[in-house]
Amino acid sequence: MAPYSSLSSRGIARPVVSATLFTLCALTLSACGSSDDKAEAAGTGAAATTQVTDAAGTKVEVPAAPKRVVALSEMDLDASLALGVEPVGLTAGRGQKGAPQYLAEQAKSIPVVGAVTGPDIEKVVQAKPDVILAGQLADEQVLEQLRKIAPTVVTIDDTKDWKKALQLTGTTLGRSNEAEKFLSDYETKASALKSDLGPQAGASVSVARYSAKGTAVMQQGVFISDVLKDLGFKRPGIQNEQGEGHSTPLSDENLAEIDGDWLFIGSLDATTDADLLGELAKKPAYEQLGAVRDKHATVIDGTKWTSLGGAQAAVSVLDDIRKAMVK
Repeated sequence: MAPYSSLSSRGIARPVVSATLFTLCALTLSACGSSDDKAEAAGTGAAATTQVTDAAGTKVEVPAAPKRVVALSEMDLDASLALGVEPVGLTAGRGQKGAPQYLAEQAKSIPVVGAVTGPDIEKVVQAKPDVILAGQLADEQVLEQLRKIAPTVVTIDDTKDWKKALQLTGTTLGRSNEAEKFLSDYETKASALKSDLGPQAGASVSVARYSAKGTAVMQQGVFISDVLKDLGFKRPGIQNEQGEGHSTPLSDENLAEIDGDWLFIGSLDATTDADLLGELAKKPAYEQLGAVRDKHATVIDGTKWTSLGGAQAAVSVLDDIRKAMVK
């Protein structure tokens, strides 16, 4: 019997930008209009606005009820859809050509306007947004170009806390009540799962991502570690420490660092996940792990568990854990 089960079968490059601001302004005449033009609009019944303070501490005037939203991170896309707003542009997920796998069906009709490395400014212009959710973007040159297109809100702070990002996104989109309800429902569901874990409550849980380059583990300071903390799980070895990047590579010789009562492992490629069980079964380093010997190793969707994450991802992770650990 195979010792695994399956639930489903950050170095930043420069973003693509326009050659000159002249080109940008030519594409966005309304955004680059004079202050007199804006004053005239305000005097002729312009739409109501509200002010938000974004995750970088910048005060931004946004439409009170945005209609055309561009989401420049996986977490922004997740949050917008969770709040009932379908963006008009998205940034491709980590290792993906489009939306992350777990959001692919919901986002199938949304155009791609950028990648993990950054937005394609001209494509953002073409989406004609009235607000831009800029994720954790920190490049001031790019942010300045985006602000010439539409009000731009940095939604993710240094903690990368998905709950704070959801609340800020709710405020920005005029959906604060929906955000609070989502969080309340999540807390209820997490509490119920924690109770139903029974003897597995407080277990040691390891999360890893596998690729052709090898194995990488998820340390503190990332989405999945926050969800596991909500459930009261322990983490083995270096997974108790703050990571320097999004994930930390481990050699086969050091795989004991990820050994725990339970192991959740996946990739960013659904086709790889389909063969992951057999691939790992051939590796002696994996066979020696206690979680593997105890048949407590589970393949998961890496685009959900081991990427930037978000509100819907968090709820879905709870479902994955319940399926694997609650008997």
